Amino acid sequence: MVARYLVAPRGGRRAYGDITSALVAAARRGRAALIEIAPGRYDEQLTVRGDVQLVAAEGPGSVVVSRPRGPVLEAGGGQVRVHGLVFAGRDADVVGCTAGSLTLEHTEVQAPGGVCVHARAGSAVTLRDSAFRYGRVLFVGSGGLVERCRFGDAADNALAAVEGAHVAVRESRFAGARIHGIRVSGARAEVTGCELTGTGRAAVMADTQAELAVADCVIGDVQAEGIAYIERSRGSVDRTRVTAAEHGIAVTSGADPVVRGCAFSGCRDTGINVRTAGRGRFEDCEVVEAGNVAVHVTEGGAPEVHDCRITRGNVGVAVVDAARGRFVRIRIEDLTSVALRVTGSGKAVFEQVRVERCPTHLETRGDGGTTAEVNGAVLRDFGLSAVEALGQSRVTLRGVSAERGMVGFGAAEESQLFVYDSEVKAVSGCGAAALGKGRLVARNLTVTGTEGIGLMAKDSARLDVADSAFGDCAVAGALFQDEAAGRFADCAVTGTRGVAVVHRGLVELVSLRTSLRIVVKEPEPEPPPTIVHQHGPVINGPVSRSTFIWDNNHVVQWQSDEDGSRHE
Repeated sequence: MVARYLVAPRGGRRAYGDITSALVAAARRGRAALIEIAPGRYDEQLTVRGDVQLVAAEGPGSVVVSRPRGPVLEAGGGQVRVHGLVFAGRDADVVGCTAGSLTLEHTEVQAPGGVCVHARAGSAVTLRDSAFRYGRVLFVGSGGLVERCRFGDAADNALAAVEGAHVAVRESRFAGARIHGIRVSGARAEVTGCELTGTGRAAVMADTQAELAVADCVIGDVQAEGIAYIERSRGSVDRTRVTAAEHGIAVTSGADPVVRGCAFSGCRDTGINVRTAGRGRFEDCEVVEAGNVAVHVTEGGAPEVHDCRITRGNVGVAVVDAARGRFVRIRIEDLTSVALRVTGSGKAVFEQVRVERCPTHLETRGDGGTTAEVNGAVLRDFGLSAVEALGQSRVTLRGVSAERGMVGFGAAEESQLFVYDSEVKAVSGCGAAALGKGRLVARNLTVTGTEGIGLMAKDSARLDVADSAFGDCAVAGALFQDEAAGRFADCAVTGTRGVAVVHRGLVELVSLRTSLRIVVKEPEPEPPPTIVHQHGPVINGPVSRSTFIWDNNHVVQWQSDEDGSRHE
């Protein structure tokens, strides 16, 4: 049976004048106690043991327990329950639980310069329908349940679970934390249905091999990352929306979460940022209007990205600085720059990708370790080029369709481009091109309906094109200029416009099928040397043992005979 105690500021009949007196009385009896507290302000430090309930008799907010410094409530064993009180303190753990369990319901805790609630190792704390201001809520090696709470203006992290704690946070709101809204460090946490805004750093942070599951949350207007997994942390993020963050989600230093069904909108730098050996699997996510790069993989990052959508913004996917990644069924639309970029020894595989209405759809640049493989892609309405390989990078295309743009596939500088079973349609410039010292290898390439040239090679480019077809090209099916050389074998050039091939004899034509004209341009002869003639002789050819004199009024000529004599 529960013993009932009354507390009032001035005491009274059968009422205690302070809360501490009622607690002492309850401890003497050693029974479960219900302490009902009349409205007022109580300047006390409370220590609670056993099964005790502290209740504001006239509803939440009517009872304030405070101290100018130091702790206000400490629960040290048993089952302690608090309903409707306000605890206010400074520079300390305002509410602490060292053992047993503590439940705060419809309670408010204020802790400028301190900790609102400190749940120590081995304890269990439940926070429900409560508010916490200025200080953080800290779970250290403890268990915790947080439901429908409000966290505001924390000078540190609003809520932290560390050193083996296990906490569930549900339907709560975090605003204005100076550092993180929620930090999980070497601990476990499930965060569901929460709203986080205005944090100084990542709204939700998992570090030091933490396990963090986030679901159905809304995060916005944060100064750094919406969500961050670092230091080999793991977990999952489901159906969560991040807006107006620096980075929507960041995965670094070996972390490896699974992210599904999330949206990252209006992020100032990147939507998805994977770096420094971060990994992760991203499924069915959307990135809208990223300020710099929608999906940025750098410094050894290696994610898997599946069934994601990228719309508006600057760059779509960038794999740079020795990073790598696999991207499957990605759809990218309406960017102002490059849809897919691989540079600086990055390695990327793109499968079943669809890109529309971007200036360049794939761009690679870097040393020979920079590679991109594209399998089964549709590239439409590119402003400049569908595929552009630069530097010494290597690109392999299989089953790629490029339609409507300026240049289909191009290799320049010292890059290498390998094209298999692919097509280019309705471009205004050139279907496929090799420039500089670039190398183009193509098998079963089809180019149709260009307003310019089907295949072009110039400068010192090298090409090996076989079993390919070029149809209805307005200027030429193939144009080989300068010192470009290589092999053009078992190909067909069809249509009624332009010529079949224009070359200088440096490209081997093997089994060419065409009814159009072939134009052979002989190398232009070397121009004659420049002659500057100032009243002297003009000599074409070799000259030896000769003396030339001109513009003299008097000349004396000497002749040497065979005997050595000289005469005028």
